[in-house]
Amino acid sequence: MLHLWSSSKYAIELPDGHRFPMSKYQLLREGVLAEGLVPPEQMHDPQRVSVNDLLLVHTREYVDHVTNGTLPPAEQRRIGLPWSESFVERAYRVVQGTCEAAESALEHGVAMNLAGGTHHAFPDRGEGFCTFNDVAVAIRRLQRDGRVRRVAIIDLDVHQGNGTHGCFAGDRNVYTFSMHGAKNFPFHKVPGTRDVELDDGTGDTEYLERLAVHLPEVLRDARPDLVVYLAGADPHEGDKLGRLKLTFEGLHRRDAFVLEMCREIGVPVCATMSGGYGRDVRDTVQVHLNTVRVLQSFAGR
Repeated sequence: MLHLWSSSKYAIELPDGHRFPMSKYQLLREGVLAEGLVPPEQMHDPQRVSVNDLLLVHTREYVDHVTNGTLPPAEQRRIGLPWSESFVERAYRVVQGTCEAAESALEHGVAMNLAGGTHHAFPDRGEGFCTFNDVAVAIRRLQRDGRVRRVAIIDLDVHQGNGTHGCFAGDRNVYTFSMHGAKNFPFHKVPGTRDVELDDGTGDTEYLERLAVHLPEVLRDARPDLVVYLAGADPHEGDKLGRLKLTFEGLHRRDAFVLEMCREIGVPVCATMSGGYGRDVRDTVQVHLNTVRVLQSFAGR
């Protein structure tokens, strides 16, 4: 049984011409329901995460500044989204969506937050459209509650998960694997457990060959109780920021391979959207719809 979480009701109003594609979240929700990938009762609206849960990862000062709108202007610009009450509401609910999806994955085998994967957020700052690190909070909450001990993060967004790597630096119970564009943002990479860098223009064949080499080793070495999968749409050839050349079919095969490898060892998977900045937003939505289709095909197996 596949359960999904959507924060699309909590959109942020952005200035005209802003490059963040806020519309993709509502379009994805509508597409999932129109296709009947899950019934409406399995599409959930997350609550607000508690401040205490945020403090499992983030500093009190940073949480207070975000919540109250008192971040220095340069720090708000680094996040890349303007402050507003809706900005705060969405940030809190996106984190809770991943927390709830991770709990559902432990129960049902797979689940997804139709948002999240905010992997550029560090304990004391945000950047790259990422405010709080939803994946880090979800993992720390599950560890605190004794639900998991070891977790593997499979980050296949085109950008390195520098904030997530910073959150878990030196923690041997959280394996951070990122396969990303070598010359893409962030320009200062933070080492994870395993980083695989890709040249601009990498296409389906090389990408999938390299994933096939590394992912089995990641899962063997991590011995995880849970996998959190950042299923970024931005490696797609139509992405404005991605610089890679993966096709819809290549990304579909990527998702299926990740799920198959996890199923072989019997580990549950919580997926998040992460990035996607298609020249046509419908392309980004299509990539994410394919991820939901793959998850649905594995639900209940």
